[in-house]
Amino acid sequence: MSKVIEAKQAVVEEISNKLKSAVSVVVVDYRGLNVSQVTELRKQLRDAGIDFKVYKNSMTRRAAESAGLEDLNEHLVGPNAIAFSTEDVVAPAKILNDFAKKNDKLEIKAGVIEGLVSSADDMKALAELPSRDGLLSMLLSVLQAPMRNFALATKAVAEQKEEQGA
Repeated sequence: MSKVIEAKQAVVEEISNKLKSAVSVVVVDYRGLNVSQVTELRKQLRDAGIDFKVYKNSMTRRAAESAGLEDLNEHLVGPNAIAFSTEDVVAPAKILNDFAKKNDKLEIKAGVIEGLVSSADDMKALAELPSRDGLLSMLLSVLQAPMRNFALATKAVAEQKEEQGA
């Protein structure tokens, strides 16, 4: 086998492994962004621990088929960049969506959320969700509310009894 084919197979395997191990993947069209804008976007993604790469569509298609994500192939047309997150499901969608709001040249095309191919609208909806910490604090608040209300009610009853007794 020639070295060129071996190198291409290695890249396909690398993409396939990233697709399989990522909890969230976002495919974007970056056509029209200038170098400084792409550099800023890469910095934001890197700071959040997200891998952002540009691969050839033919190699990405083969990797998607290998990873069982054939539905992703219809979105792999034109210049694409892919953000892979292995830790936070929401982070890449949130960063890319916020960046797209400021730079209308960036277009979210599709994504993969925990092994399921999702549309651009799904990725934008995911981006609008609060962060994991925000969701946990909301859950904690909901769980604490009944106890807080019970404590306030018992305190009010105790105060009322004190007033009646005095």
